[in-house]
Amino acid sequence: MALHSTVFPSVGGLTSSPRTLSVKFCHRTARAPGISCPPLVLPPRLHVQGKAISRDGLPETKDSSLVVCFGEMLIDFVPTVSGLSLADAPAFKKAPGGAPANVAVGIARLGGSSAFIGKVGEDEFGYMLADILKENNVNNQGMRFDPGARTALAFVTLRHDGEREFMFYRNPSADMLLEEAELDFDLIRKAKVLHYGSISLITEPCKSAHIAAAKAAKDAGVVLSYDPNLRLPLWPSADSAREGIMSIWDMADIVKISEEEISFLTKGEDPYDDAVVRKFFHPNLKLLLVTEGPDGCRYYTKEFSGRVKAFKVDPVDTTGAGDAFVAGVLSHVASDFSLIQDEDRLRDALKFANACGALSVTQRGAIPSLPTREAVLNTILKSVA
Repeated sequence: MALHSTVFPSVGGLTSSPRTLSVKFCHRTARAPGISCPPLVLPPRLHVQGKAISRDGLPETKDSSLVVCFGEMLIDFVPTVSGLSLADAPAFKKAPGGAPANVAVGIARLGGSSAFIGKVGEDEFGYMLADILKENNVNNQGMRFDPGARTALAFVTLRHDGEREFMFYRNPSADMLLEEAELDFDLIRKAKVLHYGSISLITEPCKSAHIAAAKAAKDAGVVLSYDPNLRLPLWPSADSAREGIMSIWDMADIVKISEEEISFLTKGEDPYDDAVVRKFFHPNLKLLLVTEGPDGCRYYTKEFSGRVKAFKVDPVDTTGAGDAFVAGVLSHVASDFSLIQDEDRLRDALKFANACGALSVTQRGAIPSLPTREAVLNTILKSVA
């Protein structure tokens, strides 16, 4: 594990399958029962080896602040009653999810410019997800549809405190089959930020596509944002997860990591110890964020570091809370990357991001719970009233 040691200020108050060529036109009506957006009629699409070319207009993107999110998009099935096992849950609510897609929608809902690159199945769930992105003003021109694999599903168990456990259906799912040849490199290169996780590094061909996308972005001067988003059941082993997550660590300009992920990657070291956190700071890293759930977050740059407190709420479902936080951060960074050099402005951005995360846990599901900019600002105002 390539961890680094860099000296920078401590945080005050811390204790330191073979493919078959398929060409066809199809006209689909995508319906989304249980999702808070109306059904949309999708225009005909030409499918060639899983690629999709949309004939309708795409959401306008502002190149100067565009955030492109790369990776998985799937359907979360969230139980209607918390505190029960999957077998005992009486019913489930269908909700769109997938960390990179959550971030893309989160940014758009906050008034920012975002796009999603990834692959879903050529099925009703896949078309539904495409509609969800468009409905939320996310550019989906980089989305691909696989005729031979289904859209990924995840069943989520909710404990009484809103924390989750996952059971995934991916054998393989379409997101795992995205190929480098299917990437929209023009979209990637015109972004201000490329954001991604680690799930797309688990299997080929998606792993190679991920690395190619990140390299193209880096070469074009795009800021790289990385949230490992550990989902251990998806990896062959704990060691392969550690190796995979750290394999691209040194490419990122911004990293967001949780306390639990620090403990996992260091095999049990204290995530509150500055000496432990410093190991993750590499020479090219501009901003390292450590999320602490209901306690807020810590921030580290080469010049300064500190902590921003969370907003207190009654959690219902923590699914997507970290993604809402990331969306809040990137919506500011994409508008003005220089804010990470100004501690006061950075703290304001992180306070905004903490409010995003707090609001997201008060509803069930990831994308349905992502807040608007108005809701976030209202929450901040109420906290100081």
